[in-house]
Amino acid sequence: MNAHTKVHGAHGDFAVEAKGLVKRFKSGRGFVEVLKGVDFDARHGDLTMVMGPSGSGKSTLIAALSGLLRPEKGQVDALDVDNLWKLSPGRIDKFRLDHCGFIFQGFNLFPALTALQQVETVLKYQGLSKDRARKRATLALEEVGLGPRLHQKPSSLSGGEKQRVAIARALAKDPKILFADEPTSALDGENGQVVIRLLRRAASDHGAAVICVTHDPRLEAWADRVIHIEDGVIVSDERRVPDPNAVLASHH
Repeated sequence: MNAHTKVHGAHGDFAVEAKGLVKRFKSGRGFVEVLKGVDFDARHGDLTMVMGPSGSGKSTLIAALSGLLRPEKGQVDALDVDNLWKLSPGRIDKFRLDHCGFIFQGFNLFPALTALQQVETVLKYQGLSKDRARKRATLALEEVGLGPRLHQKPSSLSGGEKQRVAIARALAKDPKILFADEPTSALDGENGQVVIRLLRRAASDHGAAVICVTHDPRLEAWADRVIHIEDGVIVSDERRVPDPNAVLASHH
């Protein structure tokens, strides 16, 4: 059992701790090192922003932390798992299904399924009965303000509504770690604000460790911690007091 990270951690307890992450990609005849020995941690109850320019390594970092992309070197301790990358691929998948939520920039919704079915499907994979999955999916969609849109398919939802379905799908699992990759980049200010408030609530009210990768500096106001990464190295890491009344202005 891991001595540091915890599944049901109190606010401030470690949920993820990574040491010495190195990731290389083949480029022509050589390799490009995208992560250069990164140490990283995230805590229950915190909204941690990982910021940096395109190509800085921020998306690669969350892929390595979440068991999606194996690093060449380094260790990731997550919840009750000592070194995630020592598990078999099947057990890594199970860990992700049971404990992690994911929100991507591209929504990743199934065109043929209604909002309710999108969320129910994930819960059924987790082993919930049909009735429990339906109840929990309905609650999650109501929490993100989509109660009246339960039976709409993605083609009749706006971009902001699609992103909220994706968030409901992630939150319905009550994940202990929530990964968000550029969750507001395709949205206007009003919808972006809904999204960042939901992420803030996942940390504050549900005790999740929320790790949000973004290059949108407007989101910093909601963060407990802002980490800047450039060229595969963490260049700054600061804790701050989030502003619950922050307003996200629209892009102009």
